[in-house]
Amino acid sequence: MSLFSLLGAVEIGLIFSLVALGVFISFRLLRFPDLTVDGSFPLGGAVCAVLISTGTNPYVATLAATAAGAVAGLITGWLNVKLKIMDLLASILMMIALYSINLRIMGGPNVPLINDPTLFTLLQPEGLADYIARPALLLVIVIAAKLAMDWFFATERGLAIRATGSNARMARAQGVNTGAMVLLGMAVSNALVALAGALFAQTQGGADIMRLQEYGLAEGCRADLVLVPAETVTEAVVAHPPRALVVKRGSVV
Repeated sequence: MSLFSLLGAVEIGLIFSLVALGVFISFRLLRFPDLTVDGSFPLGGAVCAVLISTGTNPYVATLAATAAGAVAGLITGWLNVKLKIMDLLASILMMIALYSINLRIMGGPNVPLINDPTLFTLLQPEGLADYIARPALLLVIVIAAKLAMDWFFATERGLAIRATGSNARMARAQGVNTGAMVLLGMAVSNALVALAGALFAQTQGGADIMRLQEYGLAEGCRADLVLVPAETVTEAVVAHPPRALVVKRGSVV
């Protein structure tokens, strides 16, 4: 395995370690089987990619994506706490809803970030290759997130969340508002997952609804290209004009 491939694997692993931290909060601390993460991860990527592509500062776009994930988790908790929907069913409902919401946010299947500034291009040290700088920056972010989690769950409110997950009845007997703790815990959990999605979109060059492997305009993707004589996308799809050029994996067919 080359150094480039190794650091790429480390980069993806660090991003998904944020997802693991988020899932740890819902599954282990709150005992809440949350499937919202399956929708909040692409939600973070979609929000971040759309904002950056429209000229928003990458820092603001990343924070907005994190906040969007928190809102998704908050809604799941609200469905469970206020509407008394079973925790697993509430998360499934939110997960399904987010498929349509993410597509609506993006306005299409793909939002490329080929030449747009990202968190990583802004923080990349001069003279350091990007495939080295990205994992290093992600490592700092993951460590900071872990330390912030350790601090938060040692506070009074964090301990109340842990007590709610361990024994909700005893927590209520001690004066803890368990419903509010579920809402807060779910918001924090999905905020971390959406942050991971935002970072993933910025490292991969965009947000992609179709989730195809080796797809898009980026180094290392398949060199597949079809040129047709059409003035609009609609004409190219509906009229089926003759193909002027077809390239498959870099070779003209």
